[in-house]
Amino acid sequence: MSRDTADFELDPYVPECIQQLRAEHRQAMALSRRGFIKISGVTGGGLVLGLSLAGCGSDGQGAGEPSLGNALEENPFVQVRPDNTVVIYSKNPDVGQGVKTAMPMIVAEELDVDWSQVVVEQADIDESRYGLQIAGGSTSIPSNWMTLRQAGASARSMLISAAALELAVEVGELSTDAGYVVHEVTSRRIAYGELVEQASGLPVPDAGSLVLKDRSEWKLLGRRITGVDNEKIVTGQPLYGIDQRLPDMVYATLVKAPTIGARPVSANLDHVKSLPGIVDAFIVEGAGNPIEFGLDTAALLPGVAIVANSTWSAFKAKDELDVVWDESNAASDSWSEAVAEATRLGAEEGAESLNETGDIDAAFANARTSPEGFYTYQFASHADLEPQNCTAWFKGDSIEIWAPTQTPTMAVPAVAGLLGLAVDQVTLHQLRGGGGFGRRLANDSVCEVAWIARELGVPVKAQWSREDDMGFDYYRPGGFHSFKAAISDEGKLTAWQDHFISFGRNGSPISAANLTGREFPVNALGNARITQTLLPTGMPSGPWRAPGSNALAFAIQCFLNECSVAAGRDHLDFLLELFEDVSIPQGGGFGGFGGAGLNPERAAAVTRLAAEEAGWGRQMPTGRGLGMAFYFSHQGHFAEVAEVSVDDDRRLTVHQVTVAGDIGPIVNMSGAENQVQGSVVDALSTLMGLEITFEGGRVEQRNFDRYPILRMSQAPAVDVHFIQSDNSPTGVGEPAFPPAAPAICNAIYAATGHRVRTMPLTREGYSI
Repeated sequence: MSRDTADFELDPYVPECIQQLRAEHRQAMALSRRGFIKISGVTGGGLVLGLSLAGCGSDGQGAGEPSLGNALEENPFVQVRPDNTVVIYSKNPDVGQGVKTAMPMIVAEELDVDWSQVVVEQADIDESRYGLQIAGGSTSIPSNWMTLRQAGASARSMLISAAALELAVEVGELSTDAGYVVHEVTSRRIAYGELVEQASGLPVPDAGSLVLKDRSEWKLLGRRITGVDNEKIVTGQPLYGIDQRLPDMVYATLVKAPTIGARPVSANLDHVKSLPGIVDAFIVEGAGNPIEFGLDTAALLPGVAIVANSTWSAFKAKDELDVVWDESNAASDSWSEAVAEATRLGAEEGAESLNETGDIDAAFANARTSPEGFYTYQFASHADLEPQNCTAWFKGDSIEIWAPTQTPTMAVPAVAGLLGLAVDQVTLHQLRGGGGFGRRLANDSVCEVAWIARELGVPVKAQWSREDDMGFDYYRPGGFHSFKAAISDEGKLTAWQDHFISFGRNGSPISAANLTGREFPVNALGNARITQTLLPTGMPSGPWRAPGSNALAFAIQCFLNECSVAAGRDHLDFLLELFEDVSIPQGGGFGGFGGAGLNPERAAAVTRLAAEEAGWGRQMPTGRGLGMAFYFSHQGHFAEVAEVSVDDDRRLTVHQVTVAGDIGPIVNMSGAENQVQGSVVDALSTLMGLEITFEGGRVEQRNFDRYPILRMSQAPAVDVHFIQSDNSPTGVGEPAFPPAAPAICNAIYAATGHRVRTMPLTREGYSI
């Protein structure tokens, strides 16, 4: 079965600007036939080609022709130098997902150069030249795939034409090989670097005339290529925001209220200013609505800024800071009260209908059995290895920023709005981020240092502590599912009911706390009732690795396993049967949440492959079991089988997780495997013991002593397999995450007969 991949719809689980990027991604890939490439000539030592990203200009143009003004601005993207080296500029932020390596690989493949010739540089942040530069939603590769291929192919075509003139032969007699144009008849080879001056005077090829490589011709893509920054990372060279140093720089920390939403009234500022190493201290009133997750809007929590000659001095001064806080409008949330209220509401129908299909009451009336289950999952913190930080230098009529943000082109207007500057008065330098997972989509730390820097007039680095980072996060929201299903006499799933209890403000779910009502298996059934009730909250929330899906998969796929057990069916057969009944809805956003875009053949193929590679169905010793789960998100189809054992004290060992995925052709096998392995480890860590709870609006977990990240010795073996289909490639940083937790929980049931319905597992007495 196939679908028209030209149809896309917006995803409800991701920020609006990323939705907009996805809605326009076809324009971003379909390069203008008039402004596709600009030759900047050989100035600067080589043939410089400028790239026009249709629909991504800052003039707001989307569908249709791109802005020719943007297309014809100098935009160095690929530079072939006379010494035969090739500089490729990576436009998107790298926060560990590997795009700084993968994106240039795509250009290099079509340009047909050896990877040893390539020098990768981080591109400047300039939306007018590069379009949107973001890292989120696993969109970097799919949004730029065709653009990057055509950029490399265009340069290669021009170099071949230049060689044809040089050798006085027909273009059709020439081929390329590792940075050389080759004339097979005479065995002559000309290095690309020798052709740059000749090529710079040639007309730009029409994008429609380009012949891209067939997958069978690839020499670089699909190989294991080490990350371009790996040596610098392991040798501790400065790459990250936390490494940033400038002359005469001072160091700042913003002390925020322990209760979310409280504001400072007064503080012992004179005493703090008298402490050793302190440069200044002052109250920050705050700006915007920092509780609500946003990307390009000013967000600044109120607090007290302490500026010092070192980060340590600033942190030490916090111990002597005495603040009077106004908590009249602060959050008063209680997780324990939310659990109690959700448990009560679970016995009722939801306040709002999200989907009502068929005659579900008749299906229940005719069911052989109707399993029920109530599932709970907690809030979670991003806990990036590198806490939030940013450096800024306010220069009176402009500001220069060094930031490890995932959304640099969103940070620029946010700072401009906050400080009352024009966008062109804000310069942002992209730094590598020590983890993102959605946390660095928000630019609150960037706004924070910009505000403080305006008060100082010298370079300022604002550094968050671990306690700050966990206490003032945009959390993965918790939620509850009250499920009921109908199983027919033939052991088929005939109806699905879910009362989803989530958190909201002003009548709408908070960021990443929503449900579309059509998640698999709903799109495979004729009878479904999906309702929703929102609990009021004052807690901040936002996208968190595989937003929405990271928790929905746990609940839905575990309850599906309950259904297969109730039906007396093998879970593999149960899933494969459901895939056969999937009706593919029109569209299917880039994230692919809610089953939109799920392809049943691809789903069945990865599920069969995971089962085969894991030895599904083999006899297991007592206390040991296999569990399976499938999930579709970010256009990635993934199935996983976990092998676990549990002792009499409920000590869990996850021996191996076998993963099968279909995300189209793999760009960098090393990077793809790394992302899948990291997803599984991250998912197990979250499932096992990670939770954010709060009482009276105060977060209770503020460091790793109460937020126990998985240790290296506890990590399972992860066996990764890809089906390299001919579908366009999609991202991999997120879709491998969701199936891991339910696969592990289903394996626990197979090993022990105990059904896990609460995440984290420590809530049900498990340890690891």
